[in-house]
Amino acid sequence: MFYKANASGYHAAMPGITLKTLAHGAKTLLAEFRLAAGSLLPRHSHPHEQTGYLVSGRIRLTIGETTHEAGPGDGWSIPGDTEHSAEVLEDTVAVEVFAPVREDYLRLNE
Repeated sequence: MFYKANASGYHAAMPGITLKTLAHGAKTLLAEFRLAAGSLLPRHSHPHEQTGYLVSGRIRLTIGETTHEAGPGDGWSIPGDTEHSAEVLEDTVAVEVFAPVREDYLRLNE
């Protein structure tokens, strides 16, 4: 699969948070998230391992019981079934890889 950059295809995940599936293979999925300052990603978990990179902005990311303040260039990896949440401190762009593929994110592009 090849993804050519374009401005369409973003979907609202929750207030202030949009996502777009960029590419996927048999075992991984790459997504871009745009998060508005003041947004909250509530504490949740899923079976997918999640590895991320902060392109721009600032977030306060809680993984399990540990909280990190992340800025541009910072990265993280969240094991599957681990509770996590985020507080968006500035308008932010993050790119994340999920394994296995998140079928729910594939359906967004149908």
